[in-house]
Amino acid sequence: MTINGWLQIGFYGLCLLLVAKPLGLYLVRVYDGSMRWLGPVERLIYRVSGIDPAEDQHWTRYAGGMLLFSVVSMLFTYLALRLQHILPLNPQQFPAVADRQAFETAASFTTNTNWQSYSGETTMSYFSQMTQLAFHNFISAAVGVACAVGLVRGIARKSAGRLGNFWADTVRGTLYVFLPVSLIGALLLVQQGVIQNFRPYVEVTTLEGAKQVLAMGPAASQVAIKQFGSNGGGFFNMNSAHPFENPTPWSNFIEMFALLAIASGLIWMFGDMVKKRAHGWAVWAASFIIFAGGVATAYWSEARGNPIHAERGIDVVASEVQPGGNMEGKEVRYGIANSALWATATTAASNGSVNAMHDSFTPLAGLVPIVNMQLGEVVFGGVGAGLYGILMMVLLTVFIAGLMVGRTPEYLGKRIQAREVQMVMLYVLVFPAAILTLTAISSVLAPGLAGRNNAGPHGLSEILYAFTSTAANNGSAFAGITGTTYYYNTLLGLNMLIGRFAMIVPMLAVAGFLAEKKVAPESAGTFPVTTPLFVVLLVSVILIVGALTFFPVLSLGPIVEHLLMGAGRLF
Repeated sequence: MTINGWLQIGFYGLCLLLVAKPLGLYLVRVYDGSMRWLGPVERLIYRVSGIDPAEDQHWTRYAGGMLLFSVVSMLFTYLALRLQHILPLNPQQFPAVADRQAFETAASFTTNTNWQSYSGETTMSYFSQMTQLAFHNFISAAVGVACAVGLVRGIARKSAGRLGNFWADTVRGTLYVFLPVSLIGALLLVQQGVIQNFRPYVEVTTLEGAKQVLAMGPAASQVAIKQFGSNGGGFFNMNSAHPFENPTPWSNFIEMFALLAIASGLIWMFGDMVKKRAHGWAVWAASFIIFAGGVATAYWSEARGNPIHAERGIDVVASEVQPGGNMEGKEVRYGIANSALWATATTAASNGSVNAMHDSFTPLAGLVPIVNMQLGEVVFGGVGAGLYGILMMVLLTVFIAGLMVGRTPEYLGKRIQAREVQMVMLYVLVFPAAILTLTAISSVLAPGLAGRNNAGPHGLSEILYAFTSTAANNGSAFAGITGTTYYYNTLLGLNMLIGRFAMIVPMLAVAGFLAEKKVAPESAGTFPVTTPLFVVLLVSVILIVGALTFFPVLSLGPIVEHLLMGAGRLF
């Protein structure tokens, strides 16, 4: 570890803090309808689509609109991928995407997961990349934020019983948030050298005289929205470790910053909309504490390296175990600090982009991305999904605090009763049930075991990571598992749908229930949600719920691998 590395990590955290309030203020104006600089375009969309933006929807209608839109858009993407060979903008003449892979990809991008079991530059035409995958990069992100805003309205409103308008929220998020930031981001990335063209692939002759094909394409515009929309699907197979996607240290910082910028602003937006900015900052602090712990653990473990590389028979201090740290799988232009920071940020968000290969991380550093996802998208999280994820944990925390003092739990003046707790617990339990069930099945069935590239605990980690990433709608991979099979394409695709919709619907139900409640004045039994004690309790509940759920399987994977690594065993 170096001072330079820590300074870069500290600068990144400071930027997330500084952007929270200004971006949060902007988001408040977007979703309260007062943002109007694209008013004519917005009104035209409503008119053509038959949307009444003034309609205030019950939670069932809000959820129904979200499900209908997702199903229809997923079907269109599946058809476009299957017909890719006859559609335009295909200069490389790529064939139709295989049925199983078209299903998985359509599910992946519809759910904001962007898991890729294919190589982008050898599978997807420019048409598929631009009109289908990039479309979902915008829309799936806007849908996630819309649902989070619905929950915030449910908390903030008094006896209204309505959450706003799903269609209007999605349109506004796309027009006023994701299109502008992506345009700015794309221009910055082009300036840094990220390619943006429609040229056929270029064949060059290397210095050794060999022939090499360089992939071309409109990469900068795709990279910008994949980062700001917490999507993560790479234009190229190597994602942001590819020099055409991420050519300079500044492009690396811009892409990392985009990972969590909007999620940071959304937390501030929440505090403003519920008229308790101090509570919003408390939630932000809880997210940042867990995030900082993850970065520190990953950086320490990667900088320390692997003790098997120490000279035999010589006692060495920790910093001398592997001089330079573990550089396997790293992009040497950015080094260990930026690789550890990116890995933590991308799995704190539901992003999935990488600038280093997580499969090559040391066991404890590889544990951090897995744990980030298994906490349930609450460490800032994906755009929208992170906010509603941590608010569900806030409700669970308030409920537990109420039980501890023997009073009916209250949250911002609203009593948390049986049906709200039931939906919160359904939300909390669906996630680990999907991950653990499918991991257990794949750990004993031949098709599941055939996908591993490593044996022992690392092989289990590969399987566990795949199902954790897809259920969390993250999309990153250990990059050691072979996912291009009927078995994994099908199960991972289904897992993404469960991780998205089986969790959003209970969350919207909670929002609807809270929207119907009257607000009562605070009493002596009201648990304060703006104090350091609340932050500590929220962090504790998040970590304890995650530990109780996943510690047994983690102890069989990365934890035992770390212990065996110390004894000189590798997998």
